[in-house]
Amino acid sequence: MSLLSSSEAVQFAVNIEENGRDFYRSFAEKLKSDAERDVFNYLADEEEKHIRIFSEVLKSIEKYEPAASYPDEYFGYLKAYADTLIFTKDKLELEAAKITSGGEAADFGIRRELDSILYYQEIKSYVPEKEQSIIEDVISEERIHFMKLTQLKKDL
Repeated sequence: MSLLSSSEAVQFAVNIEENGRDFYRSFAEKLKSDAERDVFNYLADEEEKHIRIFSEVLKSIEKYEPAASYPDEYFGYLKAYADTLIFTKDKLELEAAKITSGGEAADFGIRRELDSILYYQEIKSYVPEKEQSIIEDVISEERIHFMKLTQLKKDL
């Protein structure tokens, strides 16, 4: 198994956000209701903001080496985790083909937001301490996205 570095862990976060943005944009275009479209466009804009945030974090950790007891095993875990979830292109296309309503899109988004929160919690300790509050802010925003999607699903 190939291992993951701090910068690779954050690069996965950038990729997660890019794929999330693409998912939300594609469904915003398909939805009939203005309210649903507004929620999905808002979420796409938020993911774009997170891309910029993680790109800045990435610049600051290129030479950072985390202090950990078992960094090789842990980075292996992060890589395996990132490889199997969230907004991978293949998963996105497969799921998108099945989704026919705003409610189904909201369900998919809810699952991905929760997966993203867990991943970001895991990588937080592998970025410089001064950057950890930024990751925590992104986690808070992902929780807000989860709540917006949950409310959207209730309203449908």
